[in-house]
Amino acid sequence: MSSDPAVGPRTYTPYELLGGDAGVRALVDRFYDLMDSSAEASTVRALHAASLKASREKLFLYLSYWTGGPQTYVEQRGHPMLRARHLPFPISSRERDEWLWCMDRALDQHEMPAELREQLRERLHGLADHMRNRPDA
Repeated sequence: MSSDPAVGPRTYTPYELLGGDAGVRALVDRFYDLMDSSAEASTVRALHAASLKASREKLFLYLSYWTGGPQTYVEQRGHPMLRARHLPFPISSRERDEWLWCMDRALDQHEMPAELREQLRERLHGLADHMRNRPDA
């Protein structure tokens, strides 16, 4: 980290600490690879199209924006309104937990400062819980 005595140490965004575009893309790819290949995520996987290409791109753009990177998501799609965008999909605790199973493993496998990993995990768990729109069976 460089620092200028006049302004203090440079702070890095989570986006930069994740590795910028390449790092966020790797995290998203690992997440969807897990979703696509793990029985533990079969219910949430079934909510997605046969090809995960569009989902990968949307999550990449969203996470880039959400972690302090480029604003491309908002420029292309407007305000995230994630809950509203997910209302057509039945999301209960099961789907939330399967999504988080994939994300937790992707986070664990991605090189980043431990403090950032825990901050992201905490925020993503809250976000995933907010997406629930159906009662549990």
